[in-house]
Amino acid sequence: MAAIRNARERARAELTQEIKDEARRQLGEVGPHGLSLRAVARELGMVSSALYRYFPSRDRLLTDLIIDAYNAVGEAAESADPGHGEHRARWRSIWQATRTWAKAHPHEYTLIYGSPVPGYQAPPDTVAPASRVALALVAVLADAEPHEPAVTSPMPAALRKQAETLGTGLGVDLSAETGTRLVAAWTLLFGAISFELFGHYVGSVSPADAYFEHLIGQMADFVGL
Repeated sequence: MAAIRNARERARAELTQEIKDEARRQLGEVGPHGLSLRAVARELGMVSSALYRYFPSRDRLLTDLIIDAYNAVGEAAESADPGHGEHRARWRSIWQATRTWAKAHPHEYTLIYGSPVPGYQAPPDTVAPASRVALALVAVLADAEPHEPAVTSPMPAALRKQAETLGTGLGVDLSAETGTRLVAAWTLLFGAISFELFGHYVGSVSPADAYFEHLIGQMADFVGL
């Protein structure tokens, strides 16, 4: 009985992967807004009712694809960091690996960092995968004990409380100033990648290689590395 159960589980896992692979292919053609379970089932030679046993709704399929994409870019960032050595080099490796993944997987990147899908609400189980790149950057800062940048303006009390709560939640001892600068750097990382992938740098800093490399150094300075 165990062998039969294991065979069924393997068959289910394989078909689930085929469904997601076909859905990713269709993302490149119709985008997340146009993804439908019926179209995926049709391409796989399945009836829609059979596919619903694996994914009860389009939103569930989207959620799985979103989690897979977040985990993939997170794994790329984490794998690029050796976990030791010069901190600015580790910081640079994470930034470059994140950009490389995004350029190699533009449709999956668009799914997680492009326009929101109308009517879709991401569930809480997407939060942890979405945090992996940021946590890779946090790990570098936690090891580096960054110097405190000069404070140019007072921090609002509400923001300081948010930053302190964030540091506590992450389990790292970062000042509120450094924590908010990390959030800014994280925002600029994906902002720069999005501008590049979506064509907003054309006519200014395209190709963006030199600009992105310069930005890495600027943001390393900014967070105190």
